[in-house]
Amino acid sequence: QVQLVESGGDSVQPGGSLRLSCAASGFALERYPIGWFRLEKEDEGVLAISAIDETTYYADSVKGRFTISRDNAKSTVYLQMTNLKPEDAGDYYCARISRRIQDLEALTVRLPTGLWYDWYGRGTQVSVAS
Repeated sequence: QVQLVESGGDSVQPGGSLRLSCAASGFALERYPIGWFRLEKEDEGVLAISAIDETTYYADSVKGRFTISRDNAKSTVYLQMTNLKPEDAGDYYCARISRRIQDLEALTVRLPTGLWYDWYGRGTQVSVAS
C-alpha cells in the first residue's frame, strides 16, 4: 500500500540546518508531485513542492533557505533546511499531491478548500530554539 515516512526532524538552534527525508513506497514516485507542509498552520501554503519534471516551488517564507529535491531511484524526497528560524518549528509532513492539481505554484501561497493531496505521512518534528 501507499506509504510516506518522514524522518530527520530534530531540535536545532536558530541559524542551524536540518535535512528531512520522505521515503515513499507503494507507488511510483516519479509519477507524482510531492510537497512538504505543516498541518497546524492553517493560513500557510505548502512550503516546498517538487513537480514530476523536478521543477520546484517554494512559499515566500522559505525561499532561499529551503531546498526540495528528489531521488526517484531511491523513492525519496528531501527537504534541506538552512538558516532555521524559531517560526520554522513544527511538525513537517510530506504529501503526495493529487495529479488533478494544475497549478502547483498556487499551493505554496494558499491551500485550496478542496482536497489537494491524496496521501501524507505521520510527520517529523522540528524544533528551533536557543
